[in-house]
Amino acid sequence: MNASAITPAQIRAGRGLLKWTQGALAHRAAVSVVTLNMIESDQVAPRAKTLDAIRSVLEGEGIRFIGDEAEGFGVMMRPRSGSSPAHSRSEPRQAKASRSMRAAE
Repeated sequence: MNASAITPAQIRAGRGLLKWTQGALAHRAAVSVVTLNMIESDQVAPRAKTLDAIRSVLEGEGIRFIGDEAEGFGVMMRPRSGSSPAHSRSEPRQAKASRSMRAAE
């Protein structure tokens, strides 16, 4: 797998962390819901341009793609950068930490 490629499981996991439907991600990435569904269910080998669009949208929302062939692949969500320090202190400790999830292969 090349360095810029992402797995179907990573796409599903990133979408899950954002609590987005397939329709929401498809709209933002300018792909059809059917295409996204086929990519996520590993029914089609997507074009690099399509994966780049999906990656760009997810990364723009704070999703970071992690891992490699040896260790496995996953996603991590960066904390929102718009939070003020005073606001962050009032939130529970768990809300400030990055959420991450290993993508099931």
